[in-house]
Formats: sequence, structure tokens, C-alpha cells
Amino acid sequence: MTAISKKRFRMYRIAILIVVLLGIIFYPKLKLLFQADQGKKSGSSTANQNLRNKEQILLASGYIIEPVTMNELIKSTGTLIPDEEVELSFETSGKVVSIFFTEGSHVKKGELLAKINDKPLQAQLLKLQAQLKLSLDREFRQRQLLESDAISRESYDQTATELQSIEADIMLIEARISETELRAPFDGLVGLRMISEGAYATTQTRIVSLVKTSPLKVEFSIPERYAGKVSPGFPISFVIDGVQKTFQAKVYAVDPKVDQETRTIAVRALYPNRNEELKPGRFVSVGVLFSERDSAIAIPSEAVIPEMEGEKVYIYKNGITEEVKLTLGLRTESHVEVIKGLHFGDTLLTTAILQLRQNIPIRLDTLIRNSYQEKSLP
Repeated sequence: MTAISKKRFRMYRIAILIVVLLGIIFYPKLKLLFQADQGKKSGSSTANQNLRNKEQILLASGYIIEPVTMNELIKSTGTLIPDEEVELSFETSGKVVSIFFTEGSHVKKGELLAKINDKPLQAQLLKLQAQLKLSLDREFRQRQLLESDAISRESYDQTATELQSIEADIMLIEARISETELRAPFDGLVGLRMISEGAYATTQTRIVSLVKTSPLKVEFSIPERYAGKVSPGFPISFVIDGVQKTFQAKVYAVDPKVDQETRTIAVRALYPNRNEELKPGRFVSVGVLFSERDSAIAIPSEAVIPEMEGEKVYIYKNGITEEVKLTLGLRTESHVEVIKGLHFGDTLLTTAILQLRQNIPIRLDTLIRNSYQEKSLP
């Protein structure tokens, strides 16, 4: 081996020793850095997996189903109308000589309310009554003569006809005199008078309105599908704005025809209004109760998912969702009755309806008890 070769061999050996020494010195530090980097990657992967799992769990609200009382109740709007109402006018024309009623007072049937001048008619009546007396005497004498065959039957018949004619004329005058009198056709309240004494009235002149307010009629409408359920005697209830009371009435008439524009049926009920505390013309909110069911299952309508095969809902069970097919019954404005499918104690899911599927994990953010209770009154 030459000197140059030996020198190169020594240099290679020294370089290898240096590399080994450096490896011995820096290997622990490099190992720690590698382990730390692997730990970060593993931790990041675990966190991402936990996040994905967390994202898969839906948040939803629900409540525990409990027995309630559910009513098939429809609500409608109506109007109070008087039992009887009329605008009073004279049957003939003339000067008003007397007014006997006080505005806003009660009057009885047949009571004289106002009077037109009837002096010419009274004079004609007196004249006819005088003629009647003479005709009666003449008829009496003629009848006696006829019985003794002193006169012919034709002479007697002529006298009797004259008597009947005078009696008919008296009846006509009396009828015309009655037309000058304005009388109440029924018991009720008179309104504000529209004429004064001394004014000239015609058959078109409105004198006063007469209203019978006891009882009052409640007029309202119901959907046509309930046509067969309402009949005379059916009870209803109604309320009025500003009056802290619920009133009871009974149906007395149902229109036999359905309104083609609104597809409803007009109904009228009677309220006694004995104390006349209610006035006709007021707006009322009517409630008609068709049926009432105790221990029913009522769920919000928005929780029901319609399908081609029927309706379904999702319930919360052991941390996951469960699909339940339903058979429905009564419906109200906000709830629907479940006849088959759900049971008392089930937890119905009421939110995140569009995201719900069978057997997916669920976490309840709100859990309440079913507080639904349909009232039978409007």
C-alpha cells in the first residue's frame, strides 16, 4: 500500500467516526421531534373524527305525550240581530197632530204611537152613524110589515140592502180612521223619532224604528261539511269584545242551502237576553263544539310528515330516531288527534323535521311535557 493510499484510508475512517459520533449525539433529539410530530397528526385526526361524529348528531326539541281533552271545535264570526225589527210609517197621508211615545222607551203591542188629523173622516163617520140609525128603524118596520104580508118581499130587500150599504160605509170609514193611527205591532223599544208634530207625513215618511231585543238572534256561518251535525236545539257559545262573559245560545234555524261563493251554511241561534244587556248589531265570536274526547293524544300539526302512504312522525328512543306511522282523527287549528301509532309517554320530535331519518343519533336540546288543552269556548 502506498503512502497516498494509506493517507486516504485514514481520512475515510476519520469521516466515518465523525458521522457516527454526530448520529449518537443528535439521534435522541430527532426521535423526540418525530414522536411529537406523529402525536400532532394523531391528535388532529382524532379531533377531526370527533368533530365529524359530533356533526352527525342532530339537535332537536320534543315533548312527552300526555293524555289531554280534545274538542272538535269550530270558530266563526257572527252578528247579533233583533228578534223583530220594523221601520214604522203611516198607511195614509196627512198632518201629524200627536206623538205619544218617548224616544228610547219600551212600548207594548197595540199601543198608540202617533196620530194623523182625522177630523174629516170623523165627520163622515158621524153622518153615516146617523143614517144607520134611521136605516135600522126602517128595516125593523119593513120586516114587521113583511111578516103581516103588508108589503112585498122586494120592498123589504131594498131596505135591507140600504142598511148593509150604510154598515159597509161605516166599516170603510173606521178602517180609514185606523190608518191615521200609528200603533206598535209588537212589544219592543222605539228608537229616535224622525218627525215632529205639525209635519205632513206620507206613506213613505219614516216615523220611528221599533226593535224587539229580547230575545236576540245570533247569525253566523259554518263550513258545509258540518251541515248534518247542526240542527235546531244545538247549543253554541259566543263572546263579545269588551264583555268578560261567555254567552250560551241554541240554534233554532239552519239555512237549507249552501252559499256557493263561501261554501258555508247560514245558521241562526236564539239568546234570551232577558235583561237586555246586549244590543243588536254587535260583532260576536261564535264557538260550536261538535264533540269532546278525554284522554286523547294531540300533537302539533307541524310535526306530522305527509307521505303517499299516509302520515308519519319521528319519536326519540334510546338516543336515536324511530319512524312511526299514524292514523289521525280530529283536527283543530294547531293540533291533530292521533288514534293509532303513538302512546302516552313517547317523546315526539317537533323540530329539525326535514333532517330526520330512521335510526340517526339525536340529542334533545329542549324537552317539555305536552301542555295542549283545547278549550270548548271561543
